[in-house]
Amino acid sequence: MAPSHAVEVLLRPAVELYSVAACAGAAVLCVVAPWSLALDPLLGHASAAAFVVFGSLRLCDALVVLRYRRHIRRLPRYVMTSREVPVSQQRLYIGRGFRWDQRHTHRLMQTYRPEFRRFVEPTALYRFARRLEARLAFAPAPLSTLARLLAWDSPWNPARPLPPVGGLPRLHGIEPHEVDVTLPLGERVGHTLVLGTTRVGKTRLAELFITQDIRRRVNGQHETVIVFDPKGDADLLKRMYVEAKRAGREGEFYVFHLGWPDLSARYNAIGRFGRISEVATRIAGQLSSEGNSAAFKEFSWRFVNIIARALVELGQRPDYLLIQRYVINIDALFIEYAQRYFAQQEPKAWEVIVQLEARLNEKTIPRHMVGREKRVVALEQYLSQVRVHDPVLDGLRSAVRYDRTYFDKIVASLLPLLEKLTTGKIAQLLAPNYADLTDPRPIFDWMQVVRKRAIVYVGLDALSDAEVSAAVGNSMFSDLVSVAGHLYKFGLDEGLPDTASTTKSAINVHADEFNELMGDEFIPLINKGGGAGVQVTAYTQTLSDIEARIGNRAKAGQVVGNFNNLFMLRVRETATAELLTRQLPKVEVYATAVMSGATDSSDPHGTTAFSSSTQDRVTSTSVPLIEPAHVVALPKGQCFALIEGGNLWKIRMPLPAPDPDEVMPKDLQALTGHMRQHYVEASDWWDKTTLPGLRDSALPPDLRDDFRQRAADDDQDTA
Repeated sequence: MAPSHAVEVLLRPAVELYSVAACAGAAVLCVVAPWSLALDPLLGHASAAAFVVFGSLRLCDALVVLRYRRHIRRLPRYVMTSREVPVSQQRLYIGRGFRWDQRHTHRLMQTYRPEFRRFVEPTALYRFARRLEARLAFAPAPLSTLARLLAWDSPWNPARPLPPVGGLPRLHGIEPHEVDVTLPLGERVGHTLVLGTTRVGKTRLAELFITQDIRRRVNGQHETVIVFDPKGDADLLKRMYVEAKRAGREGEFYVFHLGWPDLSARYNAIGRFGRISEVATRIAGQLSSEGNSAAFKEFSWRFVNIIARALVELGQRPDYLLIQRYVINIDALFIEYAQRYFAQQEPKAWEVIVQLEARLNEKTIPRHMVGREKRVVALEQYLSQVRVHDPVLDGLRSAVRYDRTYFDKIVASLLPLLEKLTTGKIAQLLAPNYADLTDPRPIFDWMQVVRKRAIVYVGLDALSDAEVSAAVGNSMFSDLVSVAGHLYKFGLDEGLPDTASTTKSAINVHADEFNELMGDEFIPLINKGGGAGVQVTAYTQTLSDIEARIGNRAKAGQVVGNFNNLFMLRVRETATAELLTRQLPKVEVYATAVMSGATDSSDPHGTTAFSSSTQDRVTSTSVPLIEPAHVVALPKGQCFALIEGGNLWKIRMPLPAPDPDEVMPKDLQALTGHMRQHYVEASDWWDKTTLPGLRDSALPPDLRDDFRQRAADDDQDTA
């Protein structure tokens, strides 16, 4: 084989073996019987050495062809335990693969030619074994044992089945020489998008990245890891805790899960802010702004902002329950704030207000104030006569002056959102009681998480209630955007004493099924979050999912355009595959063709009856580097990656080896076990006596007694 030839052909018989056999026979003959070749013993040994060297070279060429043909049909197994995952301070490990170039496109095109079919398709023995295995699967016991032997995954099985990954092994087998593929950590700030259909390895790739993010130490410090998991993958939660335990970070591990509120940490999405207007932005930002809804969204923002300002002035931390309470009953907040204001500014004013309230009756109440409390009407009459310059009081006054029926209509779009966030036990998670010291569930916020460099798993239980999970996810994203803005302006240690360090801490955000969480809040997170150290890795199925979620093609393009690194696993949508293939150039591939012909002589008296000619021609054709059909045919666990400024890599991820989970606490073991069984069911998780599908016998004794005690207390309160 001469690799310098213009046309490389590796799919062919290993004809070099003939030379190897001839050299081996000649070498033996030179040593055993040199006289047969008219050589003396010394020259015979020298000739044998020459034959051995030449035969070794030809054997190496033959092994290249044989290994290439073997990899075209079956790739070598690539398994790695989580302990074996390499961790670096400079690079992110992805898997094994090669950089795709014109040579690989040429080799791939050759595999589709009919003359090379016998080297690419499974052997006759393999096809016979698979047919026999399928027929014997339903046979009685003695014959079914033969089916299991045929399916035995061992090198000793001559008809060993292929791994259950589907796709075309040739896509990766065209390059026998793999290398470890890594991504510089500096490239991750440009964000990463992972696309792939269901069950092709997105979560496995996420586990690989998250494992390294948890264990990595840069300048002696760990990094923040935040994982959004809408569907609730128990294996992902288990992997995160096991890695946190191995890294000695179990004390920094938080689990927030909407489906398991009794075991979840608590979180107030609007409790921390840099400016008070952020509270209204996070809530009203989730409302629709299309068409006529824009006016209602603006009014809802103003109304929530009025309530939030009043709560802060009253010394209360805003949360969803308080916002909902005063959206429904703004009169109570108006009265409470007025009492505090006049008690500090004009103590005698309240006596006048009480006198005005005593004089009111149905006839003296203005029409636009009908339905309001008399004290509210009295306050309005007093403020209309006395000039009071307080912006909060003025805002509350403008809110109560609306007609009650009209007011209920213009906040109608706000109430459903608040209902989603405050119904059942979710209210305990999103509106935690900071004064309740008996509640063992921790309370966290994003600034605290970043400063502690903590690990957070956010399970949103989207399969049970997609509306609530989307609302909570958007709230968290909006809060995270606010924290990123604060970090960008003031740094991580702003406000803390004796902090001279100005280094940024990487915030690794992994958003699985991020199309279910994404809203307008997600765009500034990936657009401007890199300056604060936010590194987003988003996982989804297709581009259509993003467009359907946002509802705008231009915004969907804006989202995709902010991801610098692209990992494309198997997809079923051609438009999604073209996101990768359209960014790649065309290359020239070569093909050989044999041209032969014969020409009769026109001279009947000549000595030549005819002339013939045979030519080997090399032609070139311009083709895309890869086609969408190649992306659709990827096996599970393999991907094309466009990284480091548009370099195309073909990568396969390591298959996971089973790891025991004995290091997990018993309550988390029970949680992950039942997440595996019931995460697709909409169970009665609001029932305080049990968790979804969780029997008392499955819980550890201390946790079981705790649940029973809470249930008994609730029954007494109800009675």
